[in-house]
Amino acid sequence: SRLCVAAVWLFALAMAYPYLPGAQSQAFQGVSVLVGLMVSIGASGTVSQAASGLMLMYTKALRPGEFVQVGETEGTVTSVGFLTTRIETLRNVEVTLPNAYLASNVMRNFSRLAANGGMRLTTSVTIGYDTPWRQVHAMLQLAAERTSRIAQDPPPRVLQTALQDFYVEYTLIVCVAEPKLKFAVLNELHAHIQDVFNEFGVQIMS
Repeated sequence: SRLCVAAVWLFALAMAYPYLPGAQSQAFQGVSVLVGLMVSIGASGTVSQAASGLMLMYTKALRPGEFVQVGETEGTVTSVGFLTTRIETLRNVEVTLPNAYLASNVMRNFSRLAANGGMRLTTSVTIGYDTPWRQVHAMLQLAAERTSRIAQDPPPRVLQTALQDFYVEYTLIVCVAEPKLKFAVLNELHAHIQDVFNEFGVQIMS
């Protein structure tokens, strides 16, 4: 509705311009050109922000209430406007980002696919070759079972993502239903991983 109102006003101004007193004089035309040039140069940034805001709105890249990450900013989208987008971080800080910045940077939306089994979280440990890999898999899965707010469908998975000279890198993949809880879940999961490995006397190399 705002775009339609602005278009009507611009059309009316363009139609009424020739009927203004002195519109045909060279002085009036020169002032009009100067004012138009000043407005176009001064509003170039605003127009860029507005165009980026329209692109974000109509592509639905961001929606209020979604948990996203843009650059170093991570939090919940509170509003998406023509010029700026506001994000509330986990530290209870509201960050205002220009829409042109959002349009030119990679955006990670953790909420968009959360309904499809939850958001995937990963954490990695490196264990020496003297520990059987099946035992490491079982210990990591046990730590995941002890962690609350981790979805069991799909179940946690353990992958061997690297074979280094002196150790194996194991990556644990779990699902969290609520993206806002990612740091709380990781904190609890890391604590359980340390407890389980200490119980079985297995050293975590890194």
